[in-house]
Amino acid sequence: MSDEDLAAAAAASAPALRQVVDLTRWIGPGRKLTQTGQLTMADARHLVGLLETGDEIDPVIGARMFRTRSSADLPRLAFVVAWAKAAGLLRVVQGRLMPVKKNQRLLERPADLWTAMFTAFGQLGPALCPPGWFASLLGEDFSDGIAVLFASIAEGGGATRIEEAQERVWSALSTRYYLDEATTEQLGHLRKATDRDLHRAAHELVAFGALTEDSETLRLSPTAEHVLRTRFAAVRPGDQIAQIKVTLMDTDPPVWRRLLVPTTLRLDRLDRIIQAAMGWTNSHLHMFVHPTGHYGTPDLDFPMHDERKATFRNLAAREGDTFGYEYDFGDSWTHEVRLEKLVSAEPTGRYPACTDGARACPPEDCGGTTGYQELIDALADPHHPEHDDLRRWLGLEQGTDFDPARFDPADANRRIATVIIARRPGS
Repeated sequence: MSDEDLAAAAAASAPALRQVVDLTRWIGPGRKLTQTGQLTMADARHLVGLLETGDEIDPVIGARMFRTRSSADLPRLAFVVAWAKAAGLLRVVQGRLMPVKKNQRLLERPADLWTAMFTAFGQLGPALCPPGWFASLLGEDFSDGIAVLFASIAEGGGATRIEEAQERVWSALSTRYYLDEATTEQLGHLRKATDRDLHRAAHELVAFGALTEDSETLRLSPTAEHVLRTRFAAVRPGDQIAQIKVTLMDTDPPVWRRLLVPTTLRLDRLDRIIQAAMGWTNSHLHMFVHPTGHYGTPDLDFPMHDERKATFRNLAAREGDTFGYEYDFGDSWTHEVRLEKLVSAEPTGRYPACTDGARACPPEDCGGTTGYQELIDALADPHHPEHDDLRRWLGLEQGTDFDPARFDPADANRRIATVIIARRPGS
């Protein structure tokens, strides 16, 4: 089944997509909103039935009816409206909910609409996560939390248990807040709310066809993976692929990786692929070095070309061409990037990818190539005066637990997959 067929099949089975389409068509030329920016209750009552949202209007509890006074109290309807706005189909203009004319063609192209809705999912935190007393950490950092969920799946080789993802999201988001004075009960409530909202988000992604779930194990669907990989580096069969060799200079024996990357890959993304393949953690600044100048993140103190506006083939067009890549201006890890040959993308190929390499990546902040060699010598010698300090610094039980000769391309490709998949939606 082709990628287009996969997306079409996902679209056909996604209730939320049908709801967004029906809502947008019903809105027509536009509908007046209330002074607080909500759908009128008359419109909301009609839409709850039309879209089959399952919201309960004027609920009866015991013998008493509680009148619904605002469409904001209808969470599913509010969620559908928010998703249609995030996907670019609707917008608010002068107190009216209006169609975005240039995007109305998506209503007739369900596969493209599925992609637009999936890409926009990271914007749905306010609609999906309840505020106030029941607020969670995920509601405040929804886009980043979803990226952590995808990272958990990628680093798990394509699958993660929901409990593991909840733990990772809690660990990633809780460090952003000062919680030292929170009581055990308060932390428990906050953790429970964060777990609840992540489970709710995962459920929405499963229903949408972006994830699959089996016995509390989540997997990225082929459609979602294709969309994420295409947004990172669109590659079609026959497109030009560069086989490159990245060598960490002044290492003996040399530390190197062989990669396959699209020649159209932007340099800011090539940076992340090189780091993932090598084993760097994106903890420091970097730049590309070429006869035409330096490429990186422009800075007033260090002017350089914007790496987001250049691609691999701007630096290397012919076999044998080379350019430099420097990571961490303190330790100054200098790499040579050599274009070995140009090949055509295979129909079943995955790009970017690491195909070969040798030796482990040095630990971050170990003092450059000289410091790295000293670290290797000290870890190999239990009697070295710095042996124990370096072992503890690296979190090792024994010095021999760090093997400078170790390299596994599967590990490199898992890190590359994480870079591609675990991006903020829309970035």
